[in-house]
Amino acid sequence: MLRRALLAALPAALALPAWAQNLTPQQREEVLRLLRDALREDPSILRDALGALEAAQEREREAATAAALARLRPALFEDPELPIKGNPQGRVALAEFFDARCGFCKQLHPVMEQLLASERDVRVVMLDLPILGPNSVLAARATLAAHRQNRHAALQDALLRLREEPTEPVIRREAERLRLDWPRLRRDMDDPAVARRIARNLEIAQALGIQGTPALVAGDTLVPGAVDLPTLQALVARLRG
Repeated sequence: MLRRALLAALPAALALPAWAQNLTPQQREEVLRLLRDALREDPSILRDALGALEAAQEREREAATAAALARLRPALFEDPELPIKGNPQGRVALAEFFDARCGFCKQLHPVMEQLLASERDVRVVMLDLPILGPNSVLAARATLAAHRQNRHAALQDALLRLREEPTEPVIRREAERLRLDWPRLRRDMDDPAVARRIARNLEIAQALGIQGTPALVAGDTLVPGAVDLPTLQALVARLRG
């Protein structure tokens, strides 16, 4: 009984300044003495209390993410300005946040291509999320400009296959190889609307608590990091079901 009470009290004690406002100095000292004595006798109390605190915080994060996903679903899956890979009419929808310079995005890319080759009713909404520096921003501006020529997926594919920095000369080389209109692409890269799209993607990612790329949204689930093909197939099967 005493151990259970201490486990309940310890998370509050970890936030002592707020908790202590409701105690007299004598009560505060007595509780701290009891905690110190208990921890000396059984250090696992602290481990268990911290575990319970972490679990509670994780539940809070999951609830906040679920609420944000519900609120932002139209912005993720119904915005006609966002580029799409796969079947534009696919009834199974995923959203992918990516950075063209991200090594884990490069790792996920061929796996996603495999999925789209085998699952013909899947559409993937692409959200450029340049978080790795100026060349990431440059690459995002280029792929979003390419979207105006209906070639977002083609240029994204080229940039994710790169093993060099996506500097402007490199982007131009890849764009011309893909027969994109480079002068038009370069003008569109500087369009304020492209900058606003990037800002909006960053805003959505922040609201969802996304801290890195890649990140996938599948229904009411946020999946951080690169995943393998069976995991992608399981996500699609769950959405389809």
